[in-house]
Amino acid sequence: MMGGMPTRPSHSSEMAAMTEHTMDRPVLQAMASPGDTALRSVSLPDTSLPETALKDSASSLAKGLSLLELFSVEDSQLSVSEMARRSGIPKSTTHRLVGDLLAWGALERTPGGVRLGVRMFELGHLVPTQRSLRELAVPFAHNLNEVTGLTSNLAMRDGQDVVYLEKVSSRTLQVPHSRAGGRLPLHCTALGKAILAYSAPAFIESVLAGALSPRSPRSITDPQLLRRELAHVRETKVAYDVEESQLGLFCVAAPVFARRNTLVGAVSVTGATELTQAQRFAPAVRMTALALSRALDDAQQLHVRPRPA
Repeated sequence: MMGGMPTRPSHSSEMAAMTEHTMDRPVLQAMASPGDTALRSVSLPDTSLPETALKDSASSLAKGLSLLELFSVEDSQLSVSEMARRSGIPKSTTHRLVGDLLAWGALERTPGGVRLGVRMFELGHLVPTQRSLRELAVPFAHNLNEVTGLTSNLAMRDGQDVVYLEKVSSRTLQVPHSRAGGRLPLHCTALGKAILAYSAPAFIESVLAGALSPRSPRSITDPQLLRRELAHVRETKVAYDVEESQLGLFCVAAPVFARRNTLVGAVSVTGATELTQAQRFAPAVRMTALALSRALDDAQQLHVRPRPA
């Protein structure tokens, strides 16, 4: 007390008092001098999520994604009960997950249940490799459609499937088994065989050693027969599918490469004729693949910075 007035704590005392409530032990120990007894460590509470909560969150995400995988060309609309039955997820949990997916926009309601929402379409078009390849290839696919009068397709590999990036339909022929964003097995499509033939040897062997499930009675399911066909594709630069993915239809495809001979996908046309007729369209498909490969090479070179001298 001085002159009847309480003394104000010193600035250093205030800082010490504040520090002990706002900083953790190791920090305080590092700041305090060896003889400083004013600083006392106070540990902060742990605000991180418990490990069980993190695992539950990851599990819910995986379950939600597995529900999205239930949709296909044939099953574009599903009820919640059917989704629970197919996924094996309890119905109450499925209801909750579907509600979350609806709120986010991954699903949208229909009179009979739910279907994939516009948000999924928007995200799909943001995938860099698909977007750059598709944007450059669309004019080539349209030109191939006009020249041949057949449905033209552009696809790339994802796992052991081909994923259709673009499909320009013929006005005179319906091709119901494929769609942009859809997928089919590599081994029973011309697009898939054109890609598989130029894939890494180890990947080819993994496909040949796996289950070559048929899509039609004419699908190739014999590994040795498929191996010989892939060798022929590498010789001719063209692959054929004659009723292997859909009865009554043929497909002829050619691989597409980018800079430094990097395989990026394949182009094809689909028609309703036999192999002898399909072979008539092979030159047009092959030339389109070559032109697209050159365009991709040129486009990538524009984005390569020259090395400093």
